[in-house]
Amino acid sequence: MGTRLVAERLRDEASRMSLQTETLETSFDLIAPHGDELMDEFYSRLFAAAPGVRPLFSGDMRRQKAMLLSALVLVRKSLRDLDRLVPKLHAMGARHVEYGALPEHYPVVASVLIESMAAVAGDAWTAEIGQAWSAALNVVAGVMIEGAESAGQAEAA
Repeated sequence: MGTRLVAERLRDEASRMSLQTETLETSFDLIAPHGDELMDEFYSRLFAAAPGVRPLFSGDMRRQKAMLLSALVLVRKSLRDLDRLVPKLHAMGARHVEYGALPEHYPVVASVLIESMAAVAGDAWTAEIGQAWSAALNVVAGVMIEGAESAGQAEAA
């Protein structure tokens, strides 16, 4: 699927989630100051929930944590500019193939990330926030998987 079509699909999803965009922004802004805690919480939970993914990560978890946090910041900053976000998510998806990521990893990562965000946010986290992040991460994963598939098709050609 072309970048323009993906951006249109994301825009359609975003318009359905217009109220959720604000929810995503404000909830991320709430937990962003606790980025290190969020990353520690996330990777601890991820390796407990899916120990099979541990070998996909290099020994330098500080760098990995910084990259994931940067990716989340990018998503947060791009919620209102999806045309800019789609190519970056495609590229991330393509890179993740090289690391050994599989489509079935994405739902686990999303679920664990939401659980981790909720743990860091504490009582400020609501079901509405969780639903907004679930929908958003589902779209993000879909675009990344498309990028991974495109990379695989280009490699096969």
